[in-house]
Amino acid sequence: MPNIKSAKKRVLVNETKHSNNVPKKSSMKTAIKKAVVSPSEETVKEANKKIDKALSSGIITKNEAARQKSRVAKKLNNK
Repeated sequence: MPNIKSAKKRVLVNETKHSNNVPKKSSMKTAIKKAVVSPSEETVKEANKKIDKALSSGIITKNEAARQKSRVAKKLNNK
């Protein structure tokens, strides 16, 4: 445990951000898996929406978002 006040605050802030980011990333991954396993317009649209939300909140990078969207679209187009 840190002794400095600002370091203690960073620990609390990091825990809060972690607890907010994990569910968002998990739901994104679940949507992607659904879209890859059974690609349809609905599942792909939902996956893209979740990917965009994760990107806008800074959970994933721009390149990761593009890669995941491409992967999902590829599955839809090749079904």
